[in-house]
Amino acid sequence: MFEKVAPILLESSIALAQKTGASGCHILFPQKNQHEWLQQQGWFSRHDCQFHWHNQAYTDFEEFLGKLKAKKRKNIHKERLSIKKSGIKLRVLDGYTASSTDWRHFSHFYNALFERKWGVATLNEAFFCDVAEKLPEQTILVLADKGNKCIAGALMYCSDTTLYGRLWGCIEPVENLHFEACYYLGIEYCIEKGLQIFEPGAQGEHKVARGFVPTLTQSSHWLSDNPFQQAISQYVKHEQEAVADYIAEINQHIPYKTETY
Repeated sequence: MFEKVAPILLESSIALAQKTGASGCHILFPQKNQHEWLQQQGWFSRHDCQFHWHNQAYTDFEEFLGKLKAKKRKNIHKERLSIKKSGIKLRVLDGYTASSTDWRHFSHFYNALFERKWGVATLNEAFFCDVAEKLPEQTILVLADKGNKCIAGALMYCSDTTLYGRLWGCIEPVENLHFEACYYLGIEYCIEKGLQIFEPGAQGEHKVARGFVPTLTQSSHWLSDNPFQQAISQYVKHEQEAVADYIAEINQHIPYKTETY
């Protein structure tokens, strides 16, 4: 199917870019066979690194922790305990159980985050509600309550195999709450549902100490007007080498007791 559809999609994408005067076409996170095929069509390949968690058929969170080195395991216990002692209660909801009030709270957290960072909040409450209604089983909303006040939230989506961490926001910073809502509860969710991979989002070497390992990611790029073909080819080649070196370096510091992760 891919071999039949891909040439049509590629030709149409390039035609649209040329028609609209776009500078190029960009495909993020292609599958391995898709990425290799695009390279054969002359598209540039860029490499990057994210930090992913892999489920080794764990039965519970404690079994996962048992695979970590003692210092890292102790630190995670300490971080999770601090949230329990704070009195904050966390709720893990899906598209069925999250109410309109819950989505209003999360939208407020999302907007507050962008306001603090001088960014533009491109999504709104109606969008969150619409996705939850149409994909209720794929939607995971984590909310943190302090007393009667909801103070933070994390939004994730899942496929049959993978959990994707997408958005986070809070109106009252609490130490370690981000780790609990965005990482540890996500790992617990993967173990409970039998999901194989947890992709919590881009960046963040701090994820390594919490069980996430460096993972190569790829993207493919076509430029409509490219007088610097050779220069760009050299750049992406050096970039690929640099990313490989970076991953090798980070792998020296993973928290697992063995390389089976």
